[in-house]
Amino acid sequence: MRFVLRFFGFLFSVGAIFFLIGAVGLAYGFWFYSKDLPEHAQLADYEPPVMTRIHASDGSLIAEYARERRLYVPIDSVPKLVIGAFLSAEDKNFYKHPGIDPEGLIRAVVVNLRSGGAREQGASTITQQVAKNFLVGNEKSYERKIREALIALRMESTFSKDKILELYLNEIFLGTLTPGRNLHGIAAAALDYFGKSIHELTIAEAAYIAALPKGPNNYHPFRQRKAAVERRNWVIERMAVNGYISKEAAEAAQKEPLNVKPRNVSPNSIASGYFAEGVRRDIAERYGEETLYEGGLLIRSTLDPKMQAMARKSLVDGLVRFDEARGWRGAQQKIDLAGREWGLALSEVPILGDVQPWRLAVVLEVARGQAKVGLQPRREASGQVVKERETGTVGADGVRWTRRPVERAVSVGDVVYVEPLADKEGQFRLRQIPEISGAIVAMDPNTGRVHAMVGGFSYDQSEFNRAIQAMRQPGSSFKPLVYATALDNGYTPSSQIMDAPFVLDMGPGQEAWAPKNYDGKAGGLRTLRYGIEHSKNLMTVRLSNEVGMPVIAEYSRRFGVYDDMLPLLSMSLGAGETTVMRMTAAYSMFANGGRRIKPTLIDQIQDRNGRTIYRHDDRKCANCNAEKWDGGAAPKLTENREQVIDPLTAYQMTSILEGVVQRGTAQTVKAVGKPLAGKTGTTNDAKDVWFVGFSPDLAVGVFLGYDQPKSLGNAATAGQYAAPVFRDFMQMALKDKPATPFRVPAGIKLIRVNASTGTRAGGEGGGTILEAFKPGQSPPEFVPPEPEEIPQAEYAPAPPGAPRQAGGVGPGGLY
Repeated sequence: MRFVLRFFGFLFSVGAIFFLIGAVGLAYGFWFYSKDLPEHAQLADYEPPVMTRIHASDGSLIAEYARERRLYVPIDSVPKLVIGAFLSAEDKNFYKHPGIDPEGLIRAVVVNLRSGGAREQGASTITQQVAKNFLVGNEKSYERKIREALIALRMESTFSKDKILELYLNEIFLGTLTPGRNLHGIAAAALDYFGKSIHELTIAEAAYIAALPKGPNNYHPFRQRKAAVERRNWVIERMAVNGYISKEAAEAAQKEPLNVKPRNVSPNSIASGYFAEGVRRDIAERYGEETLYEGGLLIRSTLDPKMQAMARKSLVDGLVRFDEARGWRGAQQKIDLAGREWGLALSEVPILGDVQPWRLAVVLEVARGQAKVGLQPRREASGQVVKERETGTVGADGVRWTRRPVERAVSVGDVVYVEPLADKEGQFRLRQIPEISGAIVAMDPNTGRVHAMVGGFSYDQSEFNRAIQAMRQPGSSFKPLVYATALDNGYTPSSQIMDAPFVLDMGPGQEAWAPKNYDGKAGGLRTLRYGIEHSKNLMTVRLSNEVGMPVIAEYSRRFGVYDDMLPLLSMSLGAGETTVMRMTAAYSMFANGGRRIKPTLIDQIQDRNGRTIYRHDDRKCANCNAEKWDGGAAPKLTENREQVIDPLTAYQMTSILEGVVQRGTAQTVKAVGKPLAGKTGTTNDAKDVWFVGFSPDLAVGVFLGYDQPKSLGNAATAGQYAAPVFRDFMQMALKDKPATPFRVPAGIKLIRVNASTGTRAGGEGGGTILEAFKPGQSPPEFVPPEPEEIPQAEYAPAPPGAPRQAGGVGPGGLY
């Protein structure tokens, strides 16, 4: 008996020792594997990366930016059907286990032992799958699984079950349907696989998405369709077993085809590449790259999709019109079709994806005045080429602009762009990518909200945005700022300036600077209005010399055209460099009564939680949040914008710029048939052509020129090439708008004057106009002139220490 007691005592002692050793080992292991794990506070603050989305002003999506494509959906907003699908597929005991599932673990061990490792089965709970995101790497090792399990236990003590499920449903990788678009989270997957929100998913659709976490590539809807359907149907069966759907509903859902319909690319996103990139740059500068790609910002931009399409069409038409007038340059490239299937050969040729309705084509046959062309095959969302082959014909109408017969324009194997002829089925017009480029900007002159911005012919071809990145000479489109400075400092539209030769002495050993008018002529004494309407260089230089270039430089800074303009007379003719965006904003200040505006592509930014973190319009409204209306006057926004020039000056300038359209260098714009104002700008040697103008509610700037500046032609003017782009855009943008006249501010007196002399209208004959005068101003009375000749050139001394007149503005080059 004593021996028995000693034996059991020995066993107990040994057991106690092993227990202590095991406990110490477990404690050490727990300490070892836990020492680098995130703390509870880190877990509580965890937020998965979420993509940033940019919407147009009408709510349509124009761009998404993310390293992982994810939309975050709170658990309260996830349909029960979707939750049931994922719990059935991944972790039916989720709401019962403490983070790790012993039942599932034992089942996985048994399966793996029976299969000898050939059929590996995991046992990770949903909590453990979320825990993976706190670990570095996804290597398969016991150490990682231990750390994963420990984090899962910590998560269960930190988060509620609903919060863990929320993280999982927004974190899980769900495949790559379209190349380059890695989908994370149920919302992004629902959009890309079915073009739906999660609330619109059917049983079959929810089950298919829930089937993907085990291996998205194994259940790809196009490449692995049979396996995808089998896995989906298994999930549907488990949903019925677990009570989420009825048996009858499950049987009906299992009979449905795998109806995956990839989300189509929005036409707004195709047309707005330059705009979206401008927003992306702005966000990256404000908040950094990490917030841009992972912060889940919701950005409401100022883009008007309809206006953007109009702007793109107007600019492209203008660029093509100029380019085609210079003749056909030949095919994009040539491919050898001998022994090759033309569709596959053409599918390998890179294409510009944002030049619709243009299509890339290869010439298959040329005979009897026609060319048969094969159109580049379209691709499925999976990236595979569609097998159907489309062909068409290019006839005499399609090559007429080349001034060549079809046989001399193209040959077999030529790769060309073609555009469908609207009125002829199967007929196409030959096209070529223009060498010239340009930009157009359209904005609200009262707020600075940019409705449309196109920075070149094709964003796919060149991401360089000529609207905001290209620094170019504005030429004569800068002149209104010179005249506005004069009007703001005592001159009137009827003030007279001599249109006569002017020479600036540049100092010893340097050639004098002698600008000339575009036509090489001088007209004598003329009004300020005439100087702008007919873009007279000599008058502008003389006026600038009188007003003083330092004053003009200060006004150019106020208007935002230049930050620090050199006070040189050549700068008065637009010899400095600026951008289309800056010039459009400057003209907006004439339209809005002289108040400063800041151009913006962004209306509002919200963070991932819906909090507004930026709003462009920062004006205050004291009574806008009243609980009820008491019948009084509507609340008004407090105006806090700086007054750049006198509102009366702004109207005088607007009235003069209306004259440019009615009688001056931009008469082609009259075809719009609405009140418009603006100014042409052609630089020296016609390297840049501009038109900047506005209606009461829309300001638009247009620029055309080569990226490597060179002449557009000896006779090229802005009136020929830039103004028609403005005209075409305004005809579309204002088509359904009333012909609203420019508002005349209080204090302006409209007095009829002689259009030529600016004197009060009387019996002197000739045409008359209504001229705008400020209080205390009036037109001069008509006095019959004495016979006089245009004076000889006025010589101005060189300013002390003045540098040579820089800027590349030679005699007679600006119009």
